[in-house]
Amino acid sequence: MSSHAHGRSRASRPSTRRSVEKDTLTTAGRAGFVARGIVYVLIGVLAVRIAFGHGGGEQADRQGALHQIAAQPFGTVMLWALVVGFACMAIWRAARALLARGPHRKVGSRLLDGGRAVFYASVCWGIATYAAGSGESSGGNAQSQDWTASALKMSGGRILVGLAGLVLIGVGTVLAVRAAQRRFLKQLNTGVMSHRTREVVTGLGVAGGIARGTVFATAGIFVLVAAVRFDPHQAKGMDATLRSFTDTPAGPWLLALIAVGLILFGVFSFASARWRRL
Repeated sequence: MSSHAHGRSRASRPSTRRSVEKDTLTTAGRAGFVARGIVYVLIGVLAVRIAFGHGGGEQADRQGALHQIAAQPFGTVMLWALVVGFACMAIWRAARALLARGPHRKVGSRLLDGGRAVFYASVCWGIATYAAGSGESSGGNAQSQDWTASALKMSGGRILVGLAGLVLIGVGTVLAVRAAQRRFLKQLNTGVMSHRTREVVTGLGVAGGIARGTVFATAGIFVLVAAVRFDPHQAKGMDATLRSFTDTPAGPWLLALIAVGLILFGVFSFASARWRRL
C-alpha cells in the first residue's frame, strides 16, 4: 500500500505542476488585457479632446497616454505596473505560441501569437524606457518617420516599406472584419454571462474592433504612400493618423467617432480580462 501511495503521489506531481503553470499563465494573460485596456482608453480620451479642440500639445498615442499617467500621483508606480502588465501579455502570447496544444494550434496560429509576443515585448520595453528615463523620448510620429527614413536608405528599402504598409493595411482590415463578424465571441466564455452582459460585450467588441482596425489600416496607407513617393514624412504614427481623420469631409466628428471606438476597445479589453478563455 505504501508503494501504491508513493506511486500515486509521483503521478500527481506533473499534473499539479501543469495546473500551477496554467494558473500562472492565465493570471498573466488577464493582467496583460487590463494593461492594454488602460492604454487604449487613455488614447481614446486624448483623441476626443483633440477632436473638440481641447488637446493642446497632447499626443493621442501610447506616448501621450504614458505622459498622462506619469503626471498623476504615484504615476511612476503606475507606469511600472503597466510594464509588468505588458510583460505578462508577452509571456502569455509566447507560451501560446510555444506550449499550447490542441487541434486549433496550427503553424499559422503559433506564428501569429509569436508575432504578438514580440510586439507586446517591444511595447513593454518602450514603457520601461519611458518610466526609467523620466518620460523623455520621441513621439510615435517621429519614430515612424525615422524608421521609414532608415528603411528607405537600404537596398530594396522602398519595397520593404511598401510591404510594411501592405501588412498594416491587411492587419487593420482583418481586425475590422473579424470584429464585424463577431469572431471574438468564440474566445470568450459567454456561457457565464447574462443576456444583457453578452449584448454589451458584443457591442464593445464590434465597435472597438472596427475602430482599432480602421486606425491600423489608415496608418498602413500612409506608410504605403511614403514608399510610393519615396518620402518618409508621409509615414504617420498613431497620433498623426488619428488627426488625419479631421481632414475628411466629416471633420472632427469622424475623429471623435474613432476615438470613442478606441475607448470602447479599451473597455472590451477589460471584459476580455474577465471572460476570455485563457
